[in-house]
Amino acid sequence: MNFIMRLVDNRDPASLAAKFRRRRFEKFKDLIQKLPRPIKILDVGGTETFWKVVGVGEMEHVEITLLNLQLVPTSLPGFRAIVGDATDLSQFSDGHFDVVFSNSVIEHLGTYSSQSRMAQEVRMVGKCYWIQTPNYYFPIEPHFLFPGFHWLPLKARVWLVAHFDLGWYKRAENVEMAKEIMQSIRLLKKKNYSNYFQVEKLYYERLFGLVKSFVVYDGF
Repeated sequence: MNFIMRLVDNRDPASLAAKFRRRRFEKFKDLIQKLPRPIKILDVGGTETFWKVVGVGEMEHVEITLLNLQLVPTSLPGFRAIVGDATDLSQFSDGHFDVVFSNSVIEHLGTYSSQSRMAQEVRMVGKCYWIQTPNYYFPIEPHFLFPGFHWLPLKARVWLVAHFDLGWYKRAENVEMAKEIMQSIRLLKKKNYSNYFQVEKLYYERLFGLVKSFVVYDGF
């Protein structure tokens, strides 16, 4: 398990996950090259570390706003951090940002209504957007790193989380906490994503021929 976690550690530039992110990010960079400068990007749920790992410490005439439930540290020029909720971006006017960017966040909202609301908010405040999420049908669950974990009945998943350390999660202290963890993650299928954003522009990230994750994007 520790070996697998090193392979998927997004903070480690040498990890497999980081390599996937950099490759995926090349597509994003190609898209934003078409946009006039200066560019204002809202990264929903992002960190400065993510941008460093993908090889973008600084971009000329690009301002990146990191929005999280709690304030995250910033040190590089062009970055700023604010507190906010992905399901309520009313602090910004319509089209305030040139691009809204998000990586592996929407699945953590847990419910259809919250995920749908995030999609609506992203489309309102961003002229363009690029939103990535893991694929429900990929056999390795990306948070617990357990084959087929997300396809098990809820009771089985709760029992496992209440009894074992799995992936990025330490063993839950009790069954209620295990249930809360399970209810906080809802992996998406392609049709869910297309319905939320009402577009068909999808970028597929594949591993061994299987779709590991996908990105919905528009406006570029």
